[in-house]
Amino acid sequence: MAAPKISVTLPCYNCGETVGRALDSILAQTCGDFEVVAVDDGSTDHTASVLAEYVRRDGRVRTFSIEHGGVVAAANAAIEAARGRYIARMDADDEMLPERLAAQAGLLDENPGLGLVGCRVRFGGCRESCAGYAHYVDWTNTLLTPEAISLNRFVEFPVPNPSILYRRECVETHGLYRDGDFPEDYELLLRWLEAGVAMAKVDEELLVWNDPPSRLSRNHPRYDVDAFYRVKSEYLARWLGANNPHHPVVHILGSGRTTRKRADLLLDHDIEFAAYHDVDPRKIGHVVNGVPVLDRDRIPQPGAGFCLPYVASRGAREEIAEFLEARGFVLGLDYLPAA
Repeated sequence: MAAPKISVTLPCYNCGETVGRALDSILAQTCGDFEVVAVDDGSTDHTASVLAEYVRRDGRVRTFSIEHGGVVAAANAAIEAARGRYIARMDADDEMLPERLAAQAGLLDENPGLGLVGCRVRFGGCRESCAGYAHYVDWTNTLLTPEAISLNRFVEFPVPNPSILYRRECVETHGLYRDGDFPEDYELLLRWLEAGVAMAKVDEELLVWNDPPSRLSRNHPRYDVDAFYRVKSEYLARWLGANNPHHPVVHILGSGRTTRKRADLLLDHDIEFAAYHDVDPRKIGHVVNGVPVLDRDRIPQPGAGFCLPYVASRGAREEIAEFLEARGFVLGLDYLPAA
């Protein structure tokens, strides 16, 4: 039996109420040259029986069970069992729109320099009660090109994990998801970007990204904000070592307690702070652990120092970018957002 063009990997755990909708959306794809590799991660509900029914109904669905080991173990087991030359990720509580696989595979077909592609996603939660997630979706949907994805990788996760589709060679060369006290999907993306994998997105909404209260990223400590900043800091420090002409010295924009807590993680990776820069007159003039807090207008001239904006309040990143670029700073050359 010939291998399919695309393998859709689907880790499943106690998702009997949602996995049927996910599978229906996959089987309704306009591109039919695919298989589904669904791994039941030791579910204790009726997930296994739902999967068995879909296997009986459609020969493109393959499934097997493993002892419960978590999403990383299940996702990696599905990847290792995949036979396609392109591998897609799907979550059991999301839904594909009909053109997803065709459009994403087409983007890889047409662009041999790309290793991984995503798409714009449609937020499937309540925008009022889940405003943070909705804002994140809106932001990530603006990042479509390899340059935009690369230069914004340290702000947040630039390509939502359930939307990715990549060449088999990427995982063979750069490795599977890693397990640890960090978000495995973000770590994989940072690792592959660091290795030079070019990533882009189809400029269409091709996935409904649901946000139920039970979603793992809402409940597991590996996905909390501090975990994101820990793994981000490790990769950002290495990026700075390769790209900051003033390495290891940087200027931090922002000096609030939260900003310092997150930026200070870089100190563990031998990054040095010339100063914190702020607009709040109550903070300017202080010295924090030997680092002065200076007025933002005292940032160095472009080419004389590298700036890391670490202010995460809504709208602040955009305002800081406008401020820096009005002074001649170039994104990726003179500054890089990190919050």
